[in-house]
Amino acid sequence: MENQEPADPSQNTKQSIISEELISEGKGVKLEKTTYMDPTGKIRTWETVKRTTRKGQSADGVAVIPVLQRTLHYGCCCLEFPAGLIDDNESPEAAALRELEEETGYKGGVAECSPAVCMDPGLTNCTTHIVTVTINGDDAENVRPKPKPGDGEFYCSAPGGQLQFTV
Repeated sequence: MENQEPADPSQNTKQSIISEELISEGKGVKLEKTTYMDPTGKIRTWETVKRTTRKGQSADGVAVIPVLQRTLHYGCCCLEFPAGLIDDNESPEAAALRELEEETGYKGGVAECSPAVCMDPGLTNCTTHIVTVTINGDDAENVRPKPKPGDGEFYCSAPGGQLQFTV
């Protein structure tokens, strides 16, 4: 990224945003050029991606347990956590259970929910809650779980012992 001459560090040792310039905006994210002063007083620029969908929620999304999912970004199956955006007026816990059922077919209960955490602070302002769930595999509804993929979502499966060859 671009660097300029440093300002007097004795005047300001805190990082501060000077300006944010919109480069492009889509349905759920925007790309900005952020100009800021680092803690040493140097003026810097950085490209940042920001979610635009968070409305009064503590985080943008939730993550639950790993699943195999076909991913557009890589063109193959990737091991990832069921995750998704938190809907308006939905708790992180409710979103986690909804995503768990949609992406795995399992129904469970929330054991723990983390505070909001940033997953990629060098790129985006997106935050998520890490949710630990318990699943009773003996419950009739969990014996043969069936994912409920949304439009454009595709899930893969790997026979026992074949995970490393599938990913």
